[in-house]
Amino acid sequence: MATSNKPISLAGPLDADVQRTAELNKFLVEAGLYESADESARREEVLGELDKIVKDWVKQLTSQRGYTDQMIEEANAVLFTFGSYRLGVHGPGADIDTLCVGPSYVNREEDFFIVLHDILAQTEEVSELQPVPDAHVPVMKFKFHGISIDLLYASVSLLVVPSDLDISQEAVLYDIDEATVRSLTGCRVADQILRLVPNIESFRTTLRCLKHWARRRGVYSNVTGFLGGVNWALLVARVCQLYPNAVPSMLVSRFFRVFTQWRWPTPVMLCAIEEEELGFPVWDPRKNPRDRTHHMPIITPAYPCMNSSYNVSTSTLRVMIEQFQFGNKICQEIEMNKASWSALFEPFNFFEAYKNYLQVDIIAEDDADLRLWKGWVESRLRQLTLKIERDTYGKLQCHPYPYEYADPSRQCAHCAFFMGLSRKEGVKIQEGQQFDIRGTVDEFRHEINMYMFWKPGMELAVSHVRRKEIPAYVFPEGYKRPRPQRHVNHQHQSDKNNTANGTLTGSPDSQLKRKHDTTGIDDTEPCRSVKRASISPVHPKTLSPRSGNISDEPRSDSQQKVTSNASGGSQDSPGSGNRDKTKCSSSSHASEKSLDSVASGSKCVKMEAVCSDDVTSKHVDCISPVKDSTAPTVAVSTTLKRVAEKVVLELVGSESIGGNNAELLQIAEKDMGNVLVENLHFGGNGVPQSGLPEELELNNGIEVGSKAYAGVKSDGSQKSSLRHDLELNPYTLSIYVAPFSLYSAVWYLFATLRRVSLTSTA
Repeated sequence: MATSNKPISLAGPLDADVQRTAELNKFLVEAGLYESADESARREEVLGELDKIVKDWVKQLTSQRGYTDQMIEEANAVLFTFGSYRLGVHGPGADIDTLCVGPSYVNREEDFFIVLHDILAQTEEVSELQPVPDAHVPVMKFKFHGISIDLLYASVSLLVVPSDLDISQEAVLYDIDEATVRSLTGCRVADQILRLVPNIESFRTTLRCLKHWARRRGVYSNVTGFLGGVNWALLVARVCQLYPNAVPSMLVSRFFRVFTQWRWPTPVMLCAIEEEELGFPVWDPRKNPRDRTHHMPIITPAYPCMNSSYNVSTSTLRVMIEQFQFGNKICQEIEMNKASWSALFEPFNFFEAYKNYLQVDIIAEDDADLRLWKGWVESRLRQLTLKIERDTYGKLQCHPYPYEYADPSRQCAHCAFFMGLSRKEGVKIQEGQQFDIRGTVDEFRHEINMYMFWKPGMELAVSHVRRKEIPAYVFPEGYKRPRPQRHVNHQHQSDKNNTANGTLTGSPDSQLKRKHDTTGIDDTEPCRSVKRASISPVHPKTLSPRSGNISDEPRSDSQQKVTSNASGGSQDSPGSGNRDKTKCSSSSHASEKSLDSVASGSKCVKMEAVCSDDVTSKHVDCISPVKDSTAPTVAVSTTLKRVAEKVVLELVGSESIGGNNAELLQIAEKDMGNVLVENLHFGGNGVPQSGLPEELELNNGIEVGSKAYAGVKSDGSQKSSLRHDLELNPYTLSIYVAPFSLYSAVWYLFATLRRVSLTSTA
């Protein structure tokens, strides 16, 4: 693919822009975004010590393998940095992304993750050592003199690694595997970004500003489905190319202006996508069907060019576009002297933005186990968002919040994540339509339990909470929640009449108020006040003989509801483990409905109706409770049936399943071949059409809009947005789910066997 970096405007700053840039720099300094000179020197010392350790490690391995004395003398490893540290935008306390490049005879599996791991474990200055060999990019995490280090390893096809190795050259990629290519990509991308931006200092200031803004607004997290450091760097670099003479205050404003109007999924690219002869796959939706499913492609500039933002979902893209619009509005006010820079960095009030939330509680025996367990669960939270989108056909949207919270009153190791729930705006939903996501949460829970390093005490609870029931520990000290608006009498009377008729209408606030005003709610009411937690299976160690079997008999509300006794402990159902009763007891409201449920003997607890609505919406959509007493069994059976169908489909093929499924696959292939390919428009030079509209609206007369912002001439027949063209139908999704299901089933089998072994020996 080819592209052009033709700018939108060559205009330089006015006096007002220079003044605003000075104010912005002052704000960033006062916000503490720059580290001190002493901390910078300390980082250099740590990197020097780490460099000596890896060099000695390679010499030791060279000697053990019988190489000559000259080879031992010349044996070498080179340490590179990438990420925010390499780009020069790191702040106080930030980690250092490092890459160790070693010779061909030093491998990753044994030499790096075993030998070097043991060396670091015996080093007094190293703490919190955590190897992650099965990650997409294998990494070893630890702290060195209190500074967080993420260390990668790449073995190149050289017997001796020169100290001046240039990893930006394609020659370094010869005869290496894809995992090694991914390890090298971070350094190669960082170097390429610094080469492609017109002004490095303006780029750094703008990037530092926007990373701080993204954290304040809750959209800085690659693992959760938002954007990470490299994604923000690529977006800022593209804006710097479009406005090469602009100063940081102008670049921040233009950033929001450009990406508020960007037509996703048109990709953001800093340079042409080149295909070398090495044969590594590159991002190309014309050839790779999976690339067509990406919602917000941001392409790396170094070969092999990849989409760095494949984690973004429709829900997280929606949240980011809303935040871009917020930033654009504030920047317009700043340019008109109606607001200051502090207004741009106001934190997002996540716990006031929605009326319904999912709370994901994670507990473990100790802090070390919690760190491992939390890392696994957090890496899978994005899947919960995708599954809810899938099972509700996109009508129920999730907003995952990338920050964790801990209850200080708990004695056990604990943290919690939250997701905001809302129905999709503009979608017509029938009155009384309900979303049942209990099976979705159950499926997510089963995937979480595939963790190969599970230990007794690692538990998970997913529960529904309303805005008024958010636990107090998530709010800063001294924070006062706004009082709900009172409703006029005739509205309240109307709500009462509607309730008597068995329907729920009126505003969501009135429904919440009615819920608290009533002492008991009839089982026929669509939204019940008692919430249920979807919990992870209780392990044999925590089960009493009475709780070993799950009764299908329906329980009354008094039996299902979790309450607190006078001493602050929870009234656990039969089967509660002793540790769960004592060590993890809590007086917080959240524990009453979620974590204490983990200790119960039930392996499947009904999840209460989750009512989701827009902040301004008058209609409420509910995740309804199941009245049938066999619902828990049905929910689990449905989940297992899904997995079984996908595994069989993968193993024996569509022809052996039956005519209906074979027909569905044919439809899917037809959709992939006809709908997606035909609707993905490219220009005459093979580049996807520009993500910007034909006329970029500007606030002053200095800049002139162009029809070729990305260097691509617009064609009237290809003006349609790609936003809806790349949406897959449910049949198409099965093509990508089936291969993963077989993998998941095998890993789940191993995880289950290992868990049984652990609990039996415990």
